[in-house]
Amino acid sequence: MRFRRTVTGVALTTLSAGLLATIPLSAAQAVSADLVISQVYGGGGNTGAPYTHDFVEIYNRGPLPASTAGLSIQYGSATGTGNIGANSGQLTELPALTVPSGGYLLVQEGAGAGSGSALPAADVVDPTPIGMSGTEGKVALVRGTDGLGCNGGSAPCSDTQRASIIDLLGYGGANFAEGSAAPRLSNTTAALRAAGG
Repeated sequence: MRFRRTVTGVALTTLSAGLLATIPLSAAQAVSADLVISQVYGGGGNTGAPYTHDFVEIYNRGPLPASTAGLSIQYGSATGTGNIGANSGQLTELPALTVPSGGYLLVQEGAGAGSGSALPAADVVDPTPIGMSGTEGKVALVRGTDGLGCNGGSAPCSDTQRASIIDLLGYGGANFAEGSAAPRLSNTTAALRAAGG
């Protein structure tokens, strides 16, 4: 885990707080506000990419250490009909790690066939990594390790499915995001949440 960002060299697309408004949830659907997706990069290994691998960075913005036990990172295409986390290549089960207050967790995902340098030592390396789009997609931090079973577009998420979403970042032309989707990314840009998380 890190207390400050170690992944550098990627031009960053900063997401304002307005772009990442919270998914409307009922009071009975308590969601941890501590662990959030702070950065997503899907251009790893593509032509001109600074890094060989895609990655997702999780940040603990809470005042206490937070556990990743029972959580997963799940991916879906921006507008396709497939569900988020539909198979092992779209779902990373997080091991039971503790992220300190103000700390980051770097999750290494899929590699492209082209250029780039290795990422800094990742906290989690998925044996069946997610190969994210470098331009548009949906990434969710989910309570549970089963596929979400919805995509927010052609397969809307039920209240129960939405309640399992801790954080959701849509980028590019994504049809499902917290608030508005982040801008389209490239092989040299990552989506970065404002204020580090």
